[in-house]
Amino acid sequence: QVQLVESGGGLVQAGGSLRLSCAASGSIFSSNTMAWYRQAPGKQRDLVATVTGSGTTNYEVSVKGRFTISRDNAKNTVYLQMNSLEPEDTAVYYCNKAFAPWPWGQGTQVTVSS
Repeated sequence: QVQLVESGGGLVQAGGSLRLSCAASGSIFSSNTMAWYRQAPGKQRDLVATVTGSGTTNYEVSVKGRFTISRDNAKNTVYLQMNSLEPEDTAVYYCNKAFAPWPWGQGTQVTVSS
């Protein structure tokens, strides 16, 4: 059973930056397209960014140019560098496969103050 552990969240002012990390157990990590998702209070969980096993990335429109997803397959870890943060980015952030997700981790809270 793959386990996902997200970290790196916190409280920042608008315009600030954070780098999220997600460590995955198991050896099948590198063959999967990985993704970051976020869920704001009272809203559904939305896809933010994806990265394929070979490093091709894709982003939701509102974060394009501000967020960068990357991965280190040797470390079974995926990252999300978030710059120019806005209050609308406030949410719990989760990582998982882009398709047929594994059990969800606990997520990491990102709070952006105005």
